[in-house]
Amino acid sequence: MTSYVFSNATDRLDRELVHRWLSELSYWAKGRSREKQDAAIDASRNYGVYDEADGTQLAYARVVTDGATFAWLCDVFVSPEARGTGIGKLLMSGVVADLDALGLRRTLLATADAHGLYEQYGFTGLAEPQKYMVRGAA
Repeated sequence: MTSYVFSNATDRLDRELVHRWLSELSYWAKGRSREKQDAAIDASRNYGVYDEADGTQLAYARVVTDGATFAWLCDVFVSPEARGTGIGKLLMSGVVADLDALGLRRTLLATADAHGLYEQYGFTGLAEPQKYMVRGAA
């Protein structure tokens, strides 16, 4: 039986793999440069799930936060080969526990296809979406 481990250690990330996942396989970061991805990692809280036996990274997420009041959960990705094995839930459980310890008032995210996963961790639609705005390309 395979065991998985959650980690918030940035130095454990397989940056090349994370970049490939996001720049080639995601719908939101397609074409993102390695330089931009590394800068995003360096300026964020980072999380991964790894195969305990060989250390292979199987999932990634990052959070942009001030560490006091607000966080943006983004770049959540589970390796296509590992989907359906509970790794996304392990990733989200770890992320939520890490953020809960900060006592943040609000964590925001955007998703096109994983509402069911995030709802399990307390995320809901915006109560007043008309109050939120965005600047820049979608």
